[in-house]
Amino acid sequence: MTRYTSDSRERVLDAVDMVALVSSRTELRRRGVNSYFGLCPFHDERTPSFHVSPDEKLYHCFGCQASGNPLTFVMETEGVEFSGALEMLANRFGVRLESEREDPQAAARRRSRERLYTLLERATAYYARYLWEAREPAQARQYLVGRGLDEQILREFRVGYAPSAWDRILVASRGAGFSDDELLAAGLVQRSRTAPGRLYDRFRARIVFPCADLRGRVVGFGARAMRDNQPPKYLNTADGELYHKRQILYGVQVARAVAARAGTVILVEGYTDVLALHGAGLRNAVGIMGTALTEEQIEQLQKIAPVLLLCLDADSAGQEAMVRAAALARKRALELRVVPLPSGQDPADLVAGEGADALRERVGQAVPFVSFQVQRILERADVRSVEGRDQAVRALRPLFAEMSPGLLRDELGRRVADVLGLGPERLGELFTRRESPPLSASSSRAGPRAPVELSRMVDPAVRRERAFLALCVAVPAEGERALERIDSDEHITSTRLRRAAGHLRGRLEAPLSGLPPDDEELARTVADLVERAGRAGVVAPGRIEQQWLYLELARLDRAIRRARSGVAVTGARPSGGRGDGGGDVEDAVRGADVAEETRRGEVAEEVRGADVQTLAREKEAVRAAIQELDARLERPV
Repeated sequence: MTRYTSDSRERVLDAVDMVALVSSRTELRRRGVNSYFGLCPFHDERTPSFHVSPDEKLYHCFGCQASGNPLTFVMETEGVEFSGALEMLANRFGVRLESEREDPQAAARRRSRERLYTLLERATAYYARYLWEAREPAQARQYLVGRGLDEQILREFRVGYAPSAWDRILVASRGAGFSDDELLAAGLVQRSRTAPGRLYDRFRARIVFPCADLRGRVVGFGARAMRDNQPPKYLNTADGELYHKRQILYGVQVARAVAARAGTVILVEGYTDVLALHGAGLRNAVGIMGTALTEEQIEQLQKIAPVLLLCLDADSAGQEAMVRAAALARKRALELRVVPLPSGQDPADLVAGEGADALRERVGQAVPFVSFQVQRILERADVRSVEGRDQAVRALRPLFAEMSPGLLRDELGRRVADVLGLGPERLGELFTRRESPPLSASSSRAGPRAPVELSRMVDPAVRRERAFLALCVAVPAEGERALERIDSDEHITSTRLRRAAGHLRGRLEAPLSGLPPDDEELARTVADLVERAGRAGVVAPGRIEQQWLYLELARLDRAIRRARSGVAVTGARPSGGRGDGGGDVEDAVRGADVAEETRRGEVAEEVRGADVQTLAREKEAVRAAIQELDARLERPV
């Protein structure tokens, strides 16, 4: 972290116009000499109690007791550290910062990053100018307007267009003194696969959405194709020095201050969804850019506001994102609510079809997440059968058991009773927290297979298998590589988890997609893995490898047991009776057969012995790898 001289800090504070700074967050009115009042930007209020003294450059709220100077104001409203606040103030009020003596390597890294920020800023300005001034993007402008997006919002978010030419950014940036290595590090160009050494623009003939960090600095782009034969539909900057997709919330630099004041942040999927909400006056919306919600993103959201409104598509991918958000939010002080969207529509569709008022109305109808969960279970329940209603009650019980007594629980209980036709006694079961009853033959309704499967779920091997698959879901990129090494028949003993592993291959980014509608068992198993993945938190590097090694160790143990107890090749042959005149010949043949089978049996025993030795050596190698990895994972950082 760069350390700036005390003289620099003093010059920044001297240059700050306190009224102008605070007025960017709340409207101030003058009251007397050296005194301004306005609504507090740190808590909701109707009577202005936030006082600013421009001469002293201090603020104080008589309501929530927030107080400080320009630096603390920027730190609180922008969510940045001290040095970041100092840099933002210096940039805004035109003060040049001087750093204290800095490690040469750290200074070189800082200068390198600053050049990348400058390069990305130049590209952003070029793309934005090209969208509005060139002829080529006419179709793109028509598309954006057709999505109901306001030009003012598009300009505010600096949405642009990358020309179809192969080297516009490359040539212009080289001419401005940037190197090819810097262009590659910024993610603006890429290497040709067919012509070694040749570079070309990464984004071409695409609408470009700049992605910024919390301080408003552009770190990368998302780009939508405008040609039908131009896969992929959306192309992002590759992860690199500045851009890390798992950490990006689209629009956060605009939405954060509004969300902090409102105490609520709205989460949507795509770029145009964010723009649609901001155009509708809902300025506290951010987007996850169509990816699964990550631990890093939920951590940012928690710092912005205590209430998270999920305004995601009503399709399976959107519902999966909601379930994952709930699993991540459980570990943090985040209240979740769900915005009910029409089936098959995203926020941008709603604005384009019904107008901004319709979207604002939907956001105002947001319901607690538990209400969404209850409704989801009821919609999927087979209410016509006793088994279906029982299944719904079992799924609902843990939700109700976690709810505190109150109007919401009572209202949801009445809704459940109406849909499932429950009497008072059965409804009361939902409100009672209790453990599952002991498994017995009489308590099982699932037939003879159910006790076997349920009893296996407490088996340590099955717990390992389940933990491995949940970690794969939690870290999709590493999980896909791990699943490729799995032989489901050999590594996974549970039938249900074996089927789940087969389903998850190639689907870890969206594990609940592609589930057969009539396979409830598979759906429950995969949903359980998704929930466990959400509870996994930040997965340490090597944890999935560790779990895979444990599965491999168990596989080798089973293989060794099979080899040691293998069926002997030798065996008794039917003793045919003696035929007339053929006894001696038959005895001779039989004697030869016995000798041959004895020899084959001895060979088989030798082979089995060799197999056992080989497997044992493999087992010891795996065990050593586990011990080394265990020690590394347990070592404090």
